[in-house]
Amino acid sequence: MPPPAPPPPSRRADSKASAASKEENIYIPSFISKRPFYAGEEGKGTDYLEHQRLHKPKDDQSRWYDRGRKLGPAATKYRKGACENCGAMTHKAKDCLNRPRAKGAKWTGKDIQADEVVQEVELGWDAKRDRWNGYDPKEYRRVVERYEQMDELRAQIAGGSKDKDGEGEEDGKDAGEKYAEESDMGRHQSTATRQLRIREDTAKYLLNLDLESAKYDPKTRTMVDAGATADKAAALFAEEGFLRASGDAAEFEKAQKYAWEAQEKTGDTRQHMQANPTAGEFYRKKEKEEAERKKLERQKALAEKYGDSTYEMPAALREAAITESEQFVEYDESGLIKGAPRASAKSKYAEDVLINNHTSVWGSWWSNFKWGYACCHSFIKNSYCTGEEGKQAWEAAEKQRTGVDLIEEAPTQEEEKGAEEKADEAEPPQASKKRTLEEMKGGVSEAELDEYRRKRAAANDPMAKFLGKDELVQ
Repeated sequence: MPPPAPPPPSRRADSKASAASKEENIYIPSFISKRPFYAGEEGKGTDYLEHQRLHKPKDDQSRWYDRGRKLGPAATKYRKGACENCGAMTHKAKDCLNRPRAKGAKWTGKDIQADEVVQEVELGWDAKRDRWNGYDPKEYRRVVERYEQMDELRAQIAGGSKDKDGEGEEDGKDAGEKYAEESDMGRHQSTATRQLRIREDTAKYLLNLDLESAKYDPKTRTMVDAGATADKAAALFAEEGFLRASGDAAEFEKAQKYAWEAQEKTGDTRQHMQANPTAGEFYRKKEKEEAERKKLERQKALAEKYGDSTYEMPAALREAAITESEQFVEYDESGLIKGAPRASAKSKYAEDVLINNHTSVWGSWWSNFKWGYACCHSFIKNSYCTGEEGKQAWEAAEKQRTGVDLIEEAPTQEEEKGAEEKADEAEPPQASKKRTLEEMKGGVSEAELDEYRRKRAAANDPMAKFLGKDELVQ
């Protein structure tokens, strides 16, 4: 008999075989079996599908420094190069996190701390950018415990108030159901379906379907122009509007508003208009009486402090008070009375304030592109007034500046004749100094030129002022 055939290889053995020992499958497409350029160089193994296999990432996300870990027992004496403050070898004195000592371990040799574990944690790209890397979830347990303590205190306070008021809720009621009853506006009122409108009520827009009648705006859900038309819908709308503002409707609205405000401010749900209207009315009445009492006390304190005399309106105000009259008054477009004298507009600044003995304000006089005082012609603001003397001084200064006194007025004919007669009587007639035509044609003689030079006064001559004087200059 031929020998028996070898047993077929088991699948368990095939699964244990290395992926590198597998032969290449020719039926795998090249775009799968071919290694892409971004996958790096080929590994040492012969697995041609290594780039397609799932590689376990390096566990570098959870690696972090062991905070507070020590290498071992502390040294018994100071070692050279250690921290001068605590005696550890892993840091220097400027990096020491222990409390600064008056005398460090280098000099005392006491209480030497153990060396810390210095780790080199190499983090990957994602680990470096992980904001929660190194966070210990056990630290959040303290936050949870604090909130639990607050909830317990609230439950104790709520239980004490319920026992005091004689009220209580159903046992075992979940807190989620209690918070679910709060509406969107912050009012502790249930939003269950039983609080909605009655199904038998007819909607406003169904009362009148006439297209030419009162119009309903679906966007704002209101009647256009309040539905003011002569039809059934308009009459019903007007009737409801009247009912809302008549009778005890206004008081009910005030009570509802007070209950809402009390719930939002204090969180007290006992003042509910539907669940407990008596309590709401009691507290509202109590608050109203308290406000009235405080108002009376304040008025009494003011009367004791400033007197209790009744205030009387001054006679001027009583006369200016508006009273009924048959006098015809006509107003113009701007709202002013026609024919009435217009009052000059007043500035917001103080006017007609006279200082330093002035009788006019600054800016009441203008001269030579300058402002000044009209009472003394002074250009200096806030100066003391000099009156008429200041005006005379300014006029004299102006004459000197413009040279008015230097220009002599031309004499009249009578004055000229009188002057000539006096000159004839006082002095004998002299020969005329007018040059003849022949002398002009002949030119200037040497004698005349010499006489002109002697009589001419040089303005730049420093000795010109001593001409004709026989005084000695010392």
